[in-house]
Amino acid sequence: MLMRDKDSPGGAPNRAARTRRERWKIAFVARRNAIFGGSRFQYWCARLPFIRGLAKAHATQMMDRIVGFSYSQILSAVVEAELLDLLANGPITVNEVAHYTKLSEAASRALLRAARALDLAQEVVEDGWMLGQQGAVLVADEGTQAMIQHQSLLYRDLLDPLELLRRDRKEPTELSRYWSYAGALHGAAERGRETEEYSRLMAASQRYVADQVLAAFSFSRASSVLDVGGGHGAFIRRVGEAYPAMRLGLFDLPEVVEAARDPLRESFSGRIESHPGNFFDDPIPAGYDMISLVRILHDHDDAPAASILRNIRQSLQPGQRLLIAEPMARIPGAEAMGEAFFGFYLWAMGSGRARSPAEIMAMTKTAGFAKARLIAGPQPVIASLVIATA
Repeated sequence: MLMRDKDSPGGAPNRAARTRRERWKIAFVARRNAIFGGSRFQYWCARLPFIRGLAKAHATQMMDRIVGFSYSQILSAVVEAELLDLLANGPITVNEVAHYTKLSEAASRALLRAARALDLAQEVVEDGWMLGQQGAVLVADEGTQAMIQHQSLLYRDLLDPLELLRRDRKEPTELSRYWSYAGALHGAAERGRETEEYSRLMAASQRYVADQVLAAFSFSRASSVLDVGGGHGAFIRRVGEAYPAMRLGLFDLPEVVEAARDPLRESFSGRIESHPGNFFDDPIPAGYDMISLVRILHDHDDAPAASILRNIRQSLQPGQRLLIAEPMARIPGAEAMGEAFFGFYLWAMGSGRARSPAEIMAMTKTAGFAKARLIAGPQPVIASLVIATA
């Protein structure tokens, strides 16, 4: 067991400085942990009906975390083997799955059974397989399938998580290479597949966030919205469809805006304007009632994130608003997504971190906004919202 030196961080000097309330909290948690970890407590948990149910739920939760990597890899195998498309045309037999996937019959049966356990497949009749409920949802969603395939990059970076944490964050990783604009957005012929996958992935993630934003927040007070760092326009497109009279704007790097310009003009002729620029160096276009910043802030470390907020604040008049939408840390019900998944994802990416709403609101205040408030989204694992008013 590791022992801390009394002069090390967290040693005696810090203990002396703690308040009485903090000392009581530390004592309570230490006592709780000692009880929960004791064999006698676990013995009674297995026997008392009410406590047994809670213990079972906690044990299942822990086991899901232990084997979660296996579940995600099964999901990846199902997508890569195009098993969902086969099941959509079912019932289909194990032998037919083996023929199409080039797996043995035994391997095909193992894959089908694993997919059944995750509700991706269902054996409707003996050796007659069709989509399960989750599979039926997933089969038509190419964007989500792109996200599933994309996770393989993170898994490679997490092969040795401690080594990843020890490395300089500026060293290239699988994720950092993928997300570089130079690799993903400059469409040389040999990079065509990567560019297509990038576009699908971005469209899927932005669509999810847009749906959460529109379900949680009304844009009825705004006659115009500018999406900063909006990529190919997936978010502003959803807003424009929901509000047919709204004037729209898209601000991003010149090559990104150029790729999005014509498709957006076809959909929103006369009411959308594209603005090329860099949100660190160039002025943000003024004249919009609201600016949206969707899944941008958490991609950047604190100093550049603060720079983006200051730049946006300079373009807003008093009373105009900024909408920040992204997965956030320490959100009740989505704690693991914020600081576990996105914490390590962004670490591997080499930039940014998931921030709590309190941290984001403090940053907006420092940037010159008068006030900010949190709006809980219906699915906080996808996004939460902070509205800052100039």
